[in-house]
Amino acid sequence: MKNKLLSAAIGAAVFALGASAASATTLGDVKAKGFIQCGVNTGLAGFAAPDASGNWAGFDVDFCKAVASAVFGDPTKVKFTPLSAANRFPALQSGEIDVLARNTTWSINRDTALGLNFRFVNYYDGQGFMVRKSLNVKSALELSGASVCVQSGTTTELNLADYFKANNLQYNPVVFEKLDEVNAAYDAGRCDVYTTDQSGLYSLRLTLKNPDEHAILPEIISKEPLAPAVRQGDDQWFDIVSWVGYAMINAEEFGITQANVDDMKNSPNPDIKRFLGVEADTKIGTDLGLTNDWAYNIVKNVGNYGEVFERNIGQGSPLKIARGLNALWNKGGIQYAPPVR
Repeated sequence: MKNKLLSAAIGAAVFALGASAASATTLGDVKAKGFIQCGVNTGLAGFAAPDASGNWAGFDVDFCKAVASAVFGDPTKVKFTPLSAANRFPALQSGEIDVLARNTTWSINRDTALGLNFRFVNYYDGQGFMVRKSLNVKSALELSGASVCVQSGTTTELNLADYFKANNLQYNPVVFEKLDEVNAAYDAGRCDVYTTDQSGLYSLRLTLKNPDEHAILPEIISKEPLAPAVRQGDDQWFDIVSWVGYAMINAEEFGITQANVDDMKNSPNPDIKRFLGVEADTKIGTDLGLTNDWAYNIVKNVGNYGEVFERNIGQGSPLKIARGLNALWNKGGIQYAPPVR
């Protein structure tokens, strides 16, 4: 009981600290220091990974650059903090980072008990399994008795346990805190199966010694809406981060790209002119505490949602992930954004 009370007290203190950090007005703090501190993965190809020179690239990295473009008009005004699954939430709660963009599932516990806010889902995902082709396994239902590599501090652990229990299957979990430890263990043959979000499996397969020797099974065993997160208590910053994502989706729907965004300022479509901040009476930026060309700056510097998806994780990338659910709502997917008006 004493341990439970102590844990509750610590949790309340962390929550209060996060709320205090948020109430200081994140936008003002960001402008004062001159950059956005963005929490990302420690290294997940296609999503967030540094190159040999320390330059970060990826789907989540581009989202951070889009936020910087909206706030500063400059995608370079962002610094990246690599975070493990275990330390990502304390880093956001404490104010060490301003926004978390790290393959993070939006769940009720994280949205409430952890004092975080999610809204824009930048990738609709689901948990899957990867195995060696030599095992001749075609379905996750054939995995009873297998050893499964999994990262601790994630929703993946609970989903794994639930799936095997629901299907009356036995398994031996091989658990590690750090992503690179999980990768190394699977690659070394310490487990039969690797489980994480399916998008992550496509990325991680590229890092294995012999990628072609591994197969991703067809089953998706969970809903994993991956979304950027901010601290509770600062509605303005929450709105900014959310509407950056919505702006990228709207830009794709309008057909506005990095290549044509300047020409699109002359569009006869009033919605497009308003979106790009060229309507004389528009307040789409000032209502957020930004300039009215914030959406233009996002597209000009980073691109629309589809462009960011394709070059980092889609058909224009080594991962070659199909858009699937992440296609626009009018193209067979469920990506949908409120109107910018």
